[in-house]
Amino acid sequence: MAEQATAPLSEAHNGSGPGAAPAAGPARPPATPEGMALAYGSLVLMALLPIFFGALRSVTCAKSKNASDMPETITSRDAARFPIVASCTLFGLYLFFKIFSQEYINLLLSMYFFVLGILALSHTISPVMNKFFPANFPSKQYQLLFTQGSGEAKEEIVNYEFDSKDLVCLAMSSVIGVWYLLRKHWIANNLFGLAFSLNGVELLHLNNVSTGCILLGGLFIYDVFWVFGTNVMVTVAKSFEAPIKLVFPQDLLEKGLEADNFAMLGLGDVVIPGIFIALLLRFDISLKKNTHTYFYTSFVAYIFGLGLTIFIMHIFKHAQPALLYLVPACIGFPLLVALVKGEVTEMFSYESSAEILPHTPRLTHFPTVSGSPASLADSMQQKLSCPRRRRQQSPSAM
Repeated sequence: MAEQATAPLSEAHNGSGPGAAPAAGPARPPATPEGMALAYGSLVLMALLPIFFGALRSVTCAKSKNASDMPETITSRDAARFPIVASCTLFGLYLFFKIFSQEYINLLLSMYFFVLGILALSHTISPVMNKFFPANFPSKQYQLLFTQGSGEAKEEIVNYEFDSKDLVCLAMSSVIGVWYLLRKHWIANNLFGLAFSLNGVELLHLNNVSTGCILLGGLFIYDVFWVFGTNVMVTVAKSFEAPIKLVFPQDLLEKGLEADNFAMLGLGDVVIPGIFIALLLRFDISLKKNTHTYFYTSFVAYIFGLGLTIFIMHIFKHAQPALLYLVPACIGFPLLVALVKGEVTEMFSYESSAEILPHTPRLTHFPTVSGSPASLADSMQQKLSCPRRRRQQSPSAM
């Protein structure tokens, strides 16, 4: 599921910061102050939920021995390349929407995100649903395994383990998926969007704070350029009919559940700061002081940055690149706290994988595999069995 969560990551960030969806047909009456307050307040709440609970689950995920739940680690090399890959993806989608029929493109994307959404939502609700199953509920274990090659060259592509309870969660998620596919209702969109966000924060792990700064810094430039420098991001965000953004109607009070004048927030503006906040939670735990100072500081910083984004957008009546405000807040606030407490060295020397998983060899580069969690785990075991190949490298070389 982790590699599937990364695929929407580069696409999810195509949604700009909070902005108003385009009007279709006759001009809509302006949203009421109450409607806007409800919409933007709901967007903030929906952004905070996956970050908070995804960060908590990321700690458990790091300790998991189940191959299907193992996190994907983002190195400094991956972080440096990500804005370039995201830019190519964004511009490619823009050209597709300009050249080909938007209807057919969105049909293909709907089917793709229909499958991803069901899997993401099932993974999200599974821990909660497990508490409601009776003790005598039959629990059979299953494994979905795809490999390529044979003999010693055999390589795992997909290795997903699940049980009967997961199948029930999958069936429930499929109902939401069919609802989204048939109606494209904004509630179904948000359920999928929240699931994607929570999975991203839980399963995508930055290996250290320096990598987080590289990633957020690069996407800071990416966001500002594509929103202020061109109309590409806003165009794609408004044309892209997929759960890559959280939406909430500003006319809900007037039209109820059939409202259609939406404010929106791209999932990238949730997941990208979210994985950095989750890293700081794991750093808090590594300090063994029974406090979550850096986690709560960065969490408050995110609220401040997102609130500032909405305020600026409301003043200037233009879609805003949310990372323009979120990145300085999410990096600056915790760094200021570290300076005051004299823990800057500890913060930048912290290695997430080495602290949470002390007996697991640290990946110093990504092997050439298909990207499944099981393949990464298998490669780590191969490195463990070949000591002469295990060279420790500095984080800057990763």
